[in-house]
Amino acid sequence: MTEHQEAWVSADTAHSAHAAHEIATQVTAGERWPLKFGVFMAPFHKAGRNPTLMLEQDLSLLEHLDRLGYDEAWIGEHHSGGWEIVASPELFIASAAARTRHLRFGTGVISLPYHHPLHVADRMVLLDHLTRGRVMLGVGPGQLASDAHMLGIDTARQREMMEESLEAVTALLAGREPVTRKTDWFTLQDAQLQLRPFQDPSFEIAVAATFSPAGPRTAGRFGAGMLSIAASQEGGFDALGYHWNVANEVAAQHGRTVDRRKWRLMGMMHIAETEEQARREVAYGLRDIQDYQAKVLPIPYDADASLDARLDHGNATGSFICGTPEMAVRQIERLWQKSGGFGTYLFMGADFADPEATRRSYELIAREVIPHFTGQSAGPVASHDWQVALSERWRDQTAQALGKAMKDYEADKAAGASEGAGA
Repeated sequence: MTEHQEAWVSADTAHSAHAAHEIATQVTAGERWPLKFGVFMAPFHKAGRNPTLMLEQDLSLLEHLDRLGYDEAWIGEHHSGGWEIVASPELFIASAAARTRHLRFGTGVISLPYHHPLHVADRMVLLDHLTRGRVMLGVGPGQLASDAHMLGIDTARQREMMEESLEAVTALLAGREPVTRKTDWFTLQDAQLQLRPFQDPSFEIAVAATFSPAGPRTAGRFGAGMLSIAASQEGGFDALGYHWNVANEVAAQHGRTVDRRKWRLMGMMHIAETEEQARREVAYGLRDIQDYQAKVLPIPYDADASLDARLDHGNATGSFICGTPEMAVRQIERLWQKSGGFGTYLFMGADFADPEATRRSYELIAREVIPHFTGQSAGPVASHDWQVALSERWRDQTAQALGKAMKDYEADKAAGASEGAGA
């Protein structure tokens, strides 16, 4: 790095630190609400690795995040592809909840067309009791077309089926009266839940949103939260304002409201002490993950791009931040400004780097990034700045106090000697 580049990086870091302090100050002043942080764990593990060890790795990481003070973890449901190997988020969450104390867990997501709605509601209520209220229900139509194919489901109907199921699930959770519904794929006859949810009146529901307005429309209809899992992707980032408007408009049509604090944005990051170190660490797995995603998702992708080119593009567009805590702060603030405000930022859980480097990344984020968005850094920084600004005054006062103490000591010593001589 040249002397000019080093100077530029130093100035940029100083600017970022000032901006982060401003964010923290706004939070403590009540000008914006504190953000929450969590992980969206599909999970992503390279096909062929020992699945038992990978699942244990995920559970261990959640224990680590729990100790670091993260707020949430969302666990996916997939049935094909060999990478996203959790078939039942409810079972995984039950195991993870037994190992943790504070994390709240969401299904990220239950693919509603794959299940009878009574089973969805029943399993979630049981999980709500087992975790003493630490669960949230995330729902979606199902992401992988290969999953739908194996189940004989027409992908063109998945979103319609999701809404039909969510109608039934919310009616069952409300528990006002027995539910009777008949569609071409499920039947409910005088159905009601044996148990009420542990949480009163029920656990939070969030709807997955990607690029289309389907997810925001469903969230608005039911007054649910949103899981914007493509928020940092180029198309998803551009659609954030549009999605929020859709959710609001539809909510108003149904006499409901949507809450920005229940809006979750997901993005991809790997953080280290320096950008150079972060870039070295993601050589472990970033290319493999992007290659897999390009095969199952309709996203633009250049398979021939070098790792450096991919990282340059990711940092420039925000689609994948690989670098320092200051870069993470800028990206999250960028999302805040673009969206108009949201409630939780979720890091995509994936093997970008090896397990040890991944754990360090989350620890560095917890130490250097999160406090700026929760307001926790404002008090210590303000106290430090006040102390430094008046440092000459404090030094002078300390010097005067030390000088007085020396004079007092000498005076007492002289007085004692005089008394001894007189005796």
